[in-house]
Amino acid sequence: MGRMIGVLAAHQIATGLVEHGRVVGSVRLYPESGSSAYFLDGMPAESISQCIFDQIEPFLQKESIDAIGVGIPGIIRGGIIQESPNLPQTKGFKLEESLTVALKDRNLTAPLRIFNDADVIAAGIAATRDQLDKLVRTWHLGHGVGYGRYPWTAGVWEGGHTVVSLDPKERFCGCGGRGHLEGIVGGRAMRLRFLDMEPEEIFANARAGDPRCAEFVKLWHRALAAATATSIAMEGPGKFFITGSNARFVEVGRLDIYLHEMVRMSALQGSQFEVIATDLETGIIGAAVNAEIAARGNLTPHGQ
Repeated sequence: MGRMIGVLAAHQIATGLVEHGRVVGSVRLYPESGSSAYFLDGMPAESISQCIFDQIEPFLQKESIDAIGVGIPGIIRGGIIQESPNLPQTKGFKLEESLTVALKDRNLTAPLRIFNDADVIAAGIAATRDQLDKLVRTWHLGHGVGYGRYPWTAGVWEGGHTVVSLDPKERFCGCGGRGHLEGIVGGRAMRLRFLDMEPEEIFANARAGDPRCAEFVKLWHRALAAATATSIAMEGPGKFFITGSNARFVEVGRLDIYLHEMVRMSALQGSQFEVIATDLETGIIGAAVNAEIAARGNLTPHGQ
């Protein structure tokens, strides 16, 4: 690996220099830690691009950079944000082109690529756990639900919008679709379903014996198991890492039982769940790793 810049642009912009799969020096945050959360939510797409570039530029002035990677929420195809429920103002924005032009205007030539933010988290997990030769899949459980995959490959990969229910009343997904995983498991959806409770109260009440909450917690786990089973049916068994602010609600034993009920073919069995903590550095490292692999023209894992 060379020297790369990684950027994670979700609610704020986190930028770092990456060497040998680790962040070197301090992480730049914009706005700085302690400032208002969800800073990017109302910002115009062009302004987001400018902010990202402003965070990248100081590293380029001091270092020789081999690649730059940016992770941002949404369906990312061909360097374009085709859709982003979390940042709807960026729909259709050519972020990769915008940043590349800004680099050229300052005679900077490092190759730059953009990726879905959940995909860079998956790449960061692979890099920090020495699993760059393996298929790594992640569920990021928070306000919504992100599905991350390493190695990066062309595709939509919006696993959070996997259909897990045929009940037309399941309409809580932020995209407006019915029966989606995010409409059950996502934090926003849980708040809409239980208008008088926060997610942690729902799970606490379930443990205390509240039948309505207990039934929902069962549905919550079955929905996550169903979406995982769909991924297994498409790409085979393996380990699934679960992270994000709502990963604390996962009961791995219960999830294993439900998944085993759904995946019965022997060739598809053997998957595992692991709940792990990730941070901004995980995404920064993953964005840099994906960009470095893309710059080499090698987008497939060893042995696949």
